[in-house]
Amino acid sequence: MPINYYIVLALSLFSIGIVGVLTRRNAIIVFMCIELMLNSVNLLLVAFSKMQAAKAAVPVAGTDGQLFVFFIMVVAAAEVSVGLAIIVMMYRNVHSVDINFLNRLKH
Repeated sequence: MPINYYIVLALSLFSIGIVGVLTRRNAIIVFMCIELMLNSVNLLLVAFSKMQAAKAAVPVAGTDGQLFVFFIMVVAAAEVSVGLAIIVMMYRNVHSVDINFLNRLKH
């Protein structure tokens, strides 16, 4: 499959994530859009690693990008657990996950 398909798919997923972050006010949806953007970058990383492995003189599996994506996903899982815990605690205290309302708590 040509690399152009992967680039278009990752670009569309990243664009959906950016639109979600900029337009939504629900903290959980914003959090999911950030994860969508991170996964679109992971998709490109694996696709470029596979493309580089296909062009190599010595046939290799192209696992460098996949290994890097694995570590990114481990860090993202830790981020999700901490982020969701923060959102749940804010919901318990404020009874809202609206970002604009939570932004007013600073003052």
